[in-house]
Amino acid sequence: MHDDSPRLSRNNFDLLRLLLAVNVVVVHVAILSGFQELSPDIGFLSGGAAVKAFFVVSGFLIFMSCERSTSLASYFSKRVRRLYPAYFTVVMLCAVFLVAVSSKAVGDYFSWAWLKYVGSNLIFLNFLQPTLPGVFEGHRVPEVNGALWTLKIEVMFYLLVPLLVSLCRKFSYRPVLLIIYCASVAYAHLMSMAAEQTGSGLYVQLARQLPGQLSYFAAGAFLYCCRDLFERQVGYFMAAAIAILLAGRIYPLPLLEPFALAVVVVFFGLFLYVGNFGKYGDFSYGVYIIHVPVIQLVVNARWLQDSPWQFFAVVALITGTGAIALWHLVEKRFLLRASHYITSTN
Repeated sequence: MHDDSPRLSRNNFDLLRLLLAVNVVVVHVAILSGFQELSPDIGFLSGGAAVKAFFVVSGFLIFMSCERSTSLASYFSKRVRRLYPAYFTVVMLCAVFLVAVSSKAVGDYFSWAWLKYVGSNLIFLNFLQPTLPGVFEGHRVPEVNGALWTLKIEVMFYLLVPLLVSLCRKFSYRPVLLIIYCASVAYAHLMSMAAEQTGSGLYVQLARQLPGQLSYFAAGAFLYCCRDLFERQVGYFMAAAIAILLAGRIYPLPLLEPFALAVVVVFFGLFLYVGNFGKYGDFSYGVYIIHVPVIQLVVNARWLQDSPWQFFAVVALITGTGAIALWHLVEKRFLLRASHYITSTN
């Protein structure tokens, strides 16, 4: 593989991730507020599709990051610096300051349940304690930050990537990534079948965890590894991908859908360049990890109960402002000087 493609340094991935994060916000505003007027009817760009697209982008970029890192220590340092400071900040801000909206007394709020929330969330095991004492109890969904479930999948993928890169170097990337892709699809299909046969929601949850989502990461990684072919034959790739996604709306094609989605996502990431959006910063992560608590707080305040679009505007304003502040006050300060977010602003 060669790193001589100008599209690896001039691409739309920063903007694409922000648009995907905004898509998730739109979906969650409708779900958490209960406003039917805000329910998006946007075809492929559902909340679930946006999350899968995030995984595709991670597969492409994180695989590239690992390949380009001089050592495992360098690779993991970059991943921790980019992911954890903002994550830690949001978890602790919620844990400490949501006492202000809790129905519990201060002494009852800072309890064992509070400690369990902090401990489990700081190590990405959000499902162990997704709520805080007395917080958002009467809401449609009482979880403090339900969007964080994807972060543990990201972290597990980050841990897996060095092994994948090593196997690809030893045995060739195509068979390795193809086997992983097919195994992931098979796992997700088996879990879905088990859910249908038993009616148990546990299998639904298992289907959307890492083994079941790994096909999207693997598809993104595959397109990174075969980017020369992808760029030369992009028209054929896109035609096939669009046909598969359209056909999948009539008859499910679980074996092909992850790769088809990956082709579309990577196409918009690499082609139709719209400029260096990264020079302004990367606000997508901040938008993603703070928007649910913001929505929950606005719901809790009972603002604009009869004004859905004004409700959305308030959420968008607070989330955008918070994401910009999180970037400048936390995220940016932990990046290495070689990060393209730093170099592009100099």
